[in-house]
Amino acid sequence: MSIMHLIASASLVVQLVMLLLLAASVASWVIIFQRGRLLGSAKQAMRQFEDRFWSGIDLNELYRECQGNSRHSPTEVVFMAGLKEFSKLRQHHTTDPDALMAGVQRAMRIAITRELDALENHIPLLATIGSTSPYVGLFGTVWGIMHAFQGLAAVKQATIATVAPGIAEALIATAMGLLAAIPAVIFYNRYANRVDQLSTMMYTFADEFSSLLYRQAQKAQHNGKVA
Repeated sequence: MSIMHLIASASLVVQLVMLLLLAASVASWVIIFQRGRLLGSAKQAMRQFEDRFWSGIDLNELYRECQGNSRHSPTEVVFMAGLKEFSKLRQHHTTDPDALMAGVQRAMRIAITRELDALENHIPLLATIGSTSPYVGLFGTVWGIMHAFQGLAAVKQATIATVAPGIAEALIATAMGLLAAIPAVIFYNRYANRVDQLSTMMYTFADEFSSLLYRQAQKAQHNGKVA
C-alpha cells in the first residue's frame, strides 16, 4: 500500500495521467520561479529609474545613459520611446503641442503594451494548469476506479482489502491534480496582481512624462512666437 507501489501497479492510462500532471507541476514551478525573479527585478529597476528621472537630471543626458545600458526597465523603455518620438517630431518642425503629445503618447502606449506582453509571458499558462489539472486528475481517478471494479468482477467475494488498493491508486491521480493546481492558481493570482501594479506604474509615469514634455512644447512654441 505504499504510494510508489500503488503508482507502479496502476493501469497504463492512470500512469499516463500522473505523468502528465507531474510534467504540468514541474512546468508551473519553473514559471513561478522565473516570473517571480523577473517581476521582482523589474519593479526594483523601475523604482531606481524613476528616482533617477526625478533627480533633476537633463533628459537628453538621461537618454544617453539609457542607451548605454544593456538592460532596460519597463519605465526606461517607455521614457526612451516617448523622448525619441518627441525629438523626431521636433526635427520635422512640428511645433503644435497637441500634435507633439499625440505622437509621444502613441509611442509610449505601444512601448507599454510590448513591455506588458513581455511581463505577462507564460503567466496565463499558470491559469491553464490551475484550472485543468483537477479535471485531468479526476479523469485518472474515474478511469482507475472503473479499472478496479472490472477487476472485482473476477473475484467471488469482494472485501475492503480487495477494493482498497484499486481505489487508493485511483485517488492518487486526484491528489496529484490538486498538487499541480493549487500552487499554479495561487501564483497566477499573485503575479497577475503584480503585473497590474507594474502596469499602473508605467501608465502613471507616462502621464507624468507627457505633462513634462507638454510644458516644454508650450514653452518652445511661446518662445518661437516671441522671437
